[in-house]
Amino acid sequence: MEKTAAALVVAAGRGARLADPENTQPKQYRHIAGRPVLSHTLDALARHPRISVVLTVIHPDDVALYEAAVEVSAPETSAKLQPFAYGGKTRQQSVLEGLKTLGETGCDFVLIHDAARPFVSPVVVDAILSSLDDGADGVLAAVPIADTLKKTVAPDTPLETIDRNGIWAAQTPQAFPLEKILTAHLKAAEEEKTEFTDDTSLAEWAGETVLLSEGDPQNFKITTARDLKRADRQARQYSMAIRTSSIRPLSELQDVRTGIGYDVHAFDKGDAVILAGASIPHTRKLKGHSDADVVLHAVTDATLGAIGEGDIGSHFPPSDPQWKGASSDIFQRDALCRVNKLGGRLAHVDVTIVCEEPKIGPYRSEIRESLARICDIPVSRVSVKATTSEKLGFTGRREGIAALASVTVRLPFDENEQHQDD
Repeated sequence: MEKTAAALVVAAGRGARLADPENTQPKQYRHIAGRPVLSHTLDALARHPRISVVLTVIHPDDVALYEAAVEVSAPETSAKLQPFAYGGKTRQQSVLEGLKTLGETGCDFVLIHDAARPFVSPVVVDAILSSLDDGADGVLAAVPIADTLKKTVAPDTPLETIDRNGIWAAQTPQAFPLEKILTAHLKAAEEEKTEFTDDTSLAEWAGETVLLSEGDPQNFKITTARDLKRADRQARQYSMAIRTSSIRPLSELQDVRTGIGYDVHAFDKGDAVILAGASIPHTRKLKGHSDADVVLHAVTDATLGAIGEGDIGSHFPPSDPQWKGASSDIFQRDALCRVNKLGGRLAHVDVTIVCEEPKIGPYRSEIRESLARICDIPVSRVSVKATTSEKLGFTGRREGIAALASVTVRLPFDENEQHQDD
């Protein structure tokens, strides 16, 4: 029998680093895409089929704000919500109060998640639960560090470079067998150990072994005003991609269309390239108005081409300053929204990356999985290949990267269009 999971959402903080004299609400209740951040977070967790219970720990002053957030959440979210619990003075105390309440639900696992991370994906949750199913004491969602790390020892002294190999940035959810993490928290409270900054640190102190699980760069924590703007933009694009009608089986979508896309970007100074949303360590980055994701740009053009909707530049012109530095998954999600509005589905994506460097092979799976997440299709329907140009042309001279994409879209037949063809 499949084990059950609960989600514990920590929402009792005050968000001091996002202080705004004109808006004193804690960050989890600020609005992105027209709804409180917390409502997006609750929906993201409650949508997962294995999460049967969702409990939120809130500040005593925030009852009205919490109720307003719940009111605009999805109906299926409300069906899984437990009555809220009040948090303590620290995050550690708040988590303990939530765990005590969840201990009465009989759930096997608990995923402890920050309220200010509204973009946790089902793929991340799947991987975490798989490790728990295999017997892990604890699982931490995390992403590898791609940026070069520097350390200051004292003012006016040389910087130290830190080796980033094996360094990961912790995210949430952080997940555990419910009984084990509750026991660890109770022990820490009894011994007045209050210095833990997250639950995996506390679990390790209690003697548990915590495993890493691949996180998602999109699952960032809203901390600053800049983060809030990024989250608003990302949430609006996510909302645009939500289907307005039920998903039709591919067998009913017999109008099969193919689109082809091509893109190229030159190298620039930097330390990583973005390919299909995945950050690949390299001695240079790609140059472009957005994040210069050459793979997603080709895939977006192919998707738009399959439905006769122009190209990426016609919808997101590089002359528009709002797209400067933008994450390119925004563009593909917009293209997917256009497919969905036609009643169709993306069926397959095939990408070829052309470059001499970096080597794609070690990162092929990461790129493929990221592209599958963005396109909302199984990994089995995504192909990522890589080749060189035999040292010919700009790619052969290591001046940049090119990408070619072929996309298959399936639509319902337009009866009027079919009649005209006859």
